Amino acid sequence: MKRNIFLLIFCGVLTLAWSQPNQQPTFVSPEVYPDGKVSFRLWAPKAMEVKLNAQFEKAPVTMAKDDKGVWSVTVGPVKPDMYPYAFNVDGIQIADPKNSAIFPNEGFQNSILEVTGNSPLVHTLKNVPHGTVSYRYYNSPALGIRPVVIYTPPGYEENPKKKYPVLYLLHGTTDTEETWTKVGRANIILDNLIAEGKAEPMIIVMPYGRAYPKISKSAGSLRNWDNLQEFKPDFFENLMPFVEKSYRTKNDKNSRAIAGFSGGGGTTLYFGLNNLDKFSYVCGFAPGMLENEFERNNEVAFANPEKTNKMLKLFWIGVGKEDGLYAVNQKYMEVLKQKNIKHETFISDGGHTWMNCKLYLSTIAQKLFK
Repeated sequence: MKRNIFLLIFCGVLTLAWSQPNQQPTFVSPEVYPDGKVSFRLWAPKAMEVKLNAQFEKAPVTMAKDDKGVWSVTVGPVKPDMYPYAFNVDGIQIADPKNSAIFPNEGFQNSILEVTGNSPLVHTLKNVPHGTVSYRYYNSPALGIRPVVIYTPPGYEENPKKKYPVLYLLHGTTDTEETWTKVGRANIILDNLIAEGKAEPMIIVMPYGRAYPKISKSAGSLRNWDNLQEFKPDFFENLMPFVEKSYRTKNDKNSRAIAGFSGGGGTTLYFGLNNLDKFSYVCGFAPGMLENEFERNNEVAFANPEKTNKMLKLFWIGVGKEDGLYAVNQKYMEVLKQKNIKHETFISDGGHTWMNCKLYLSTIAQKLFK
């Protein structure tokens, strides 16, 4: 009898062991080496093909699978910066399950790689006084409860009587209110520049730019006309009053700036150049635009170039030579020249990337409120 019981127990344990799924081995991904090379790994034992899609590579990189079902590849050396990347598993794109740094975006699933290198960059976390990043919400009668991320500079809490200028910073088309801090490192950039005496202490307001639920998240660029008409009253009638009531802001036009990337760059130009009584600084980072919309979207600024030049302390446009929006931005700059509207241009290398966004922000931050 005892023998039969032991036999049953043994068979049960053996059956349980056979029925257990393969256990995922322990590994790290991504792994950055001192020489700048990077290894990426993904456990996908049943996958037929896995590729690495990374913004620092010109084409997808094929990965190899070991006997434990872990796919891997080592690339580089990679130039120090922050990059989005993802895995393509049998035609389906996924973020890296081993990496908690996720790119906030409604259009794709990407992870974030940071390669620091030997010399700190403008967005590198340093031993300097740090500001505060707060997740806040305000109410829009038309759109409901709206999220906004707000940066207050070092010393804000310790100086209760001091007021600060404000930069409104808009994200790209499918990005979210978190993208400027988690990918653009806006807070770290300002911490570093303020510590070096290169930028004025300022508040940065980073709202969610999609006029959802009235405008579908699949409706295209943030700067499309329907979204602009819904987001405009929310921005001026709800967001700005919320900020100026909740924070110690300087509320004159010379203490307000607006900047944005891609679709948010197009929104920036539309809001800023048509509201010259509210902003003295208007900065577009590879702003999204169409040639047939130039006159409509710049109506106020184009109507009186001389007044526009007097009202603006800085009108700035940055775009990369390999950016898909480079050509239309060049045409826009030509129109500005023809109309004698003063503006600064910054033509960088590279394309439509958040690496360039960090460069553009660090450049204009040193020009604001001085």
